[in-house]
Amino acid sequence: MIKASQLPTIDRQSCIDFLARMVQHKSYSETEEERILARYMNEQMSQQGLESQLQSVPGDRLNAIGVWKGTGGGSSLLFNGHLDTNPVTEGWTVDPWQGKVDEQFIYGIGVSNMKAGDAAYFCAVKTLMDAGFKLKGDVILTYVVGELQGGIGTIAAIEHGIKADYFINSEPTDLQALTMHAGSLMFTIELTGSTRHLSKREEAVDALAAAAELIPELNAMTFHGVKTAEHQKINRCHVGSLHSALGKQLDEWRPPQVADFARLKGSARFAPGQNVATVLEDIQARIDQLCARHPGLSGIVIDDSHDRPLMAPFEVDPDSKIVKAVNQAYQQVRGEEQPTGAITPPAFYGTDAAHFYQRLGMQGVVCGPGGKYNTMPDERVELNDFIDMIRIYMLAIIEICELA
Repeated sequence: MIKASQLPTIDRQSCIDFLARMVQHKSYSETEEERILARYMNEQMSQQGLESQLQSVPGDRLNAIGVWKGTGGGSSLLFNGHLDTNPVTEGWTVDPWQGKVDEQFIYGIGVSNMKAGDAAYFCAVKTLMDAGFKLKGDVILTYVVGELQGGIGTIAAIEHGIKADYFINSEPTDLQALTMHAGSLMFTIELTGSTRHLSKREEAVDALAAAAELIPELNAMTFHGVKTAEHQKINRCHVGSLHSALGKQLDEWRPPQVADFARLKGSARFAPGQNVATVLEDIQARIDQLCARHPGLSGIVIDDSHDRPLMAPFEVDPDSKIVKAVNQAYQQVRGEEQPTGAITPPAFYGTDAAHFYQRLGMQGVVCGPGGKYNTMPDERVELNDFIDMIRIYMLAIIEICELA
């Protein structure tokens, strides 16, 4: 195995500048700027000498796919990351699209989720290629869109025939090796009671009060059918919105009346070995218990995930070759053992790793820079983490694909 000290020197400033240019693209989901960034990545890969192409995604969107062809005989390694970003929220103190850099951080919307990971694997390949390295196996760089819509870009890439022996998904894990993450389910709960004027509220069935009672129970839930205690660690349920008033139209102009209808929206996380049906069954059982305590109340849970692909759970054996390659690379670069497993909070995320695992049976690992300052005002990534990630990816590429 090649040592970190034997790697070619990384052009630190050039890599940071490349990431800054990615941040400067306002690549909100399903916008023209998202398409422009895909074209930019395609051009950069083509200029680097990769076999590069733009790939159509439903909704008039684009993936950018590049291949560094090997000489043959080695395993292939695929890197995966999305280009689309969350919107800017209130509370920012720096320009979200400037790509501002100081001594410690690079800032910008999407820099953690997940343009730092995207840039890191491009820079890893560029550094190796510029230094004259040749590999036996292919390295495939996938820059997809639509992860925020259930992974439609990665699904499109798979349907176009993109695959490899192993993969690394570069979602932000603070450089930890995530070997298991949850599946994601969106749901709506509807509770129906019976209204009365406040003067006779003792006769009512208060849907709002029942909803308030239900929320902490749901937020504390885990689900049946877990294989191990490690799997149960990534069970979680959370209600994010509650609207209650009169009737399903939720009229609010008559507040002296007791609310007879409540609509709650939330999300559940479940582990490999569990599924949507069993999660909904457990939630419905909790609703039924609530209704038993409130005679006259009825309630139902509805799966809201039907309009987008399911972000399924993912897992890989920690002894898999790809996990060990990343573990060894981390040890070489940082001189310590890499945290590995169902690490939270990243294990509660949904990632496109699930599609490679579920649809193709590929072994992979989720490991990328960023995470600590993810999805928050002044989103940022530590520069040293970004550069270390490039080194780790370089070592993993050499280990998996083998030097020619």
